[in-house]
Amino acid sequence: MAHWTLDDIDWSAFDASKVCPDLLQVAKAAALVERNGSDYAVYLRNVFAGDAAFCAAVEAWAREEVLHGEALARWARLADPAWDFEAASARFSAAYALPLDATASVRGSRTGELIARCIVETGTSSYYGAIADAAREPVLAQVCRRITADEFRHYKLFLDHMRRYLEAERIGRVGRLRAGLGRVLEAGDDELACAFHAANAPPGEPYDRRRWSRAYARRAYALYGARHVERGLAMALKAIGLSPTGRLHGLLAPLALRFLGWRARSLARAGA
Repeated sequence: MAHWTLDDIDWSAFDASKVCPDLLQVAKAAALVERNGSDYAVYLRNVFAGDAAFCAAVEAWAREEVLHGEALARWARLADPAWDFEAASARFSAAYALPLDATASVRGSRTGELIARCIVETGTSSYYGAIADAAREPVLAQVCRRITADEFRHYKLFLDHMRRYLEAERIGRVGRLRAGLGRVLEAGDDELACAFHAANAPPGEPYDRRRWSRAYARRAYALYGARHVERGLAMALKAIGLSPTGRLHGLLAPLALRFLGWRARSLARAGA
């Protein structure tokens, strides 16, 4: 089935009066991260050298990730014609780099790498779904619904390959849990904060990790509702080998939702 293109978006439906400033800022940052898909593909091809089927899948995946960045950037330029996507991308690339010379997974195994990718796609599918539901501007909602569907399909892609490697590498539940939790904890690393800074800071303003991480989190965390958290948690549990609908899911989902809401409110009060 043919994938969508920028021409499939009804750009004429854009309504500037319905642009939310906070959503504009997170969309700008997301455009930079998504465009970085080509660098992630280099890393993954190195890690999975010799696996022709997976490397071909990664090529298609990367093209779709880059398209996501282009779509978000085009929308952001409609909302803010003065925004320079190329300059912001250059700032982001200078501040945040992937280990493109790596020949083995930083997760310790190919299975661990694929679990980490599942966790990433879990996060992005939930995130873009939350943006789509929050957006009043119809074109942003349209773009994010398409990206959400892609990210869920990407999750299934990495999950299928993870199961294939799991048979060969025999990574136990503890190892899968370690890989998944490790990637969740990395959500606090520099990538998103750097992207938010590169996309939104005035030219020349130095990067302050704490400030920009908090600024990003305040806007992002406020987007999530119960549906996004419950679905994302189910996907994450499935990737690490636990029941996606069991007692643990029922326990963790409301706790995660309360934490995100509390964190967003506390950051808003602090002026993040």
